[in-house]
Amino acid sequence: MAPSKSSNVKRSGTDESSQISFKKDINSKVDLIIQNRKHANDIFDILEYLQSEREKEILCAVNACSRIFCTLLERGDLYVGQLPKEEEILEGDRSADEKYHIFVRHRYNDCVESLLENIGHESFQVKESCLCTLMKFASAEGKHPLQKMDWCEHYNFPRELIQAVVGGLLSEKEDMALLISRFQEFLEMDDVRFYVMTSIRVNVARVMDKNKGAVMPVYQNNVFTLLTNINMPSQESEITNFMVKQEVKHEDWKPTKIKEHKRAFDRMWLGFLKHKLPGSMYKKILVILHDSVLPYMSEPTLLIDFLTAAYDVGGAISLLALNGLFVLIHQHNLDYPDFYKKLYNLLDPSVFHVKYRARFFHLANIFLSSTHLPVYLVAAFIKRLSRLALTAPPTSLLMVLPFICNLIRRHPACRVLIHRPTAADEPCQDPYVMEEEDPAQSHALESSLWELQTLQKHYHPDVAKAAMKINQPLPDMEDDISELLELTTFEVMERDLKQTEKQTVPLEFDPATQLLQSPKEVLGVHFCLD
Repeated sequence: MAPSKSSNVKRSGTDESSQISFKKDINSKVDLIIQNRKHANDIFDILEYLQSEREKEILCAVNACSRIFCTLLERGDLYVGQLPKEEEILEGDRSADEKYHIFVRHRYNDCVESLLENIGHESFQVKESCLCTLMKFASAEGKHPLQKMDWCEHYNFPRELIQAVVGGLLSEKEDMALLISRFQEFLEMDDVRFYVMTSIRVNVARVMDKNKGAVMPVYQNNVFTLLTNINMPSQESEITNFMVKQEVKHEDWKPTKIKEHKRAFDRMWLGFLKHKLPGSMYKKILVILHDSVLPYMSEPTLLIDFLTAAYDVGGAISLLALNGLFVLIHQHNLDYPDFYKKLYNLLDPSVFHVKYRARFFHLANIFLSSTHLPVYLVAAFIKRLSRLALTAPPTSLLMVLPFICNLIRRHPACRVLIHRPTAADEPCQDPYVMEEEDPAQSHALESSLWELQTLQKHYHPDVAKAAMKINQPLPDMEDDISELLELTTFEVMERDLKQTEKQTVPLEFDPATQLLQSPKEVLGVHFCLD
């Protein structure tokens, strides 16, 4: 029998009142634990609630643990140094204070372990609450260290706790992107960011070695998400925000130095990229590599192997690798003997249809801007682009044709491709070999641009007009193709519809005004929408 509406209200009220009673009970226990050592065993009751199946009970217990242990850390009630085993508390001649401190330190470790487990909880609110509490503990440990420091390179930063938090974020089974975005707030602190980077490197090495370098899409996606949430400082004067302020020799601490940050950044990325990655991740990495990774590395040339391997993959991945290679070639003097040969072979019909088309032609324009390139090489690029133009869509042609003209302007020796008298006398076989991978063997310089003459009869008037430019002497000023790189079909159609040129040839008695809508129009007879 279904419960009545009134019974539901009564049950809801009972649940609410029991929840209020539960919170009061927890809070009273917290107060007693903090005020009197005799109630230390009540910590067990609160820790037990961290394993509860009820979300509200877990959240209440997390807040209680935060109050208890932050207070006890500040008070200095946790054992400092190498923690004895719990069964050893009664052994030896230990004072009551020392026994209490050891007991509380063990309960603190139990609490941290439970919070780390709950980072994988199904409720995001529980995940977030546990993460923030762990970072509160890290801050408290930084001010009140639990290990006796010898002022070595790491000083008194809670490295082990941060490493454990990073391990929780880098789940092998669950997508942690939302929680990682919440963690970004803590990454703004320079010392946290530094030790997170070292922790990621250690974690990746351990997990990938355990799985023998196999592709792990979920885990590697979490690593990539965490890597991309790290915002590096560009100079040492920007390193001013610390979770832990060292009382002695702060200026000698590694997290205060931009050189050490870059070194940790290098090792982190190289440790991640040396393993086999999911195919989709190559694109994500290559899209950001040139402006979010290379500028912050102390030795960008260490990524040569990764970029050259990506460049050899082909397709869109090769196109995206161009950005990184461009930075290494122009800013770090990378010697890449077969670069232009591989760039030449990237030119195939698909290059006009990928979403990275604009980026590719922008970079190709830069690579081919040098006047010191051999004539045969530039001629091969011009000829290959002209051949591909025969089957390219109008939006690509409106960009490619000015691109070809610019190449001819830069390299006047290539004008022979336009003005070849033997080509105009009678039809002849084109000596250009489209299938040849080596531009030096393609015989492009012996050919002519008959393809552009063919495009002068293109159905789109703008394309035909652009192709006719080679009929007149080309001016010295190059065409600006920046606005044409991302030209879309929608923009071309919209521009055509807005043109108000007067028709010179009457096509029908009643001029068309609204396509597919008026029944008087030819198309409207069959496709009228009214």
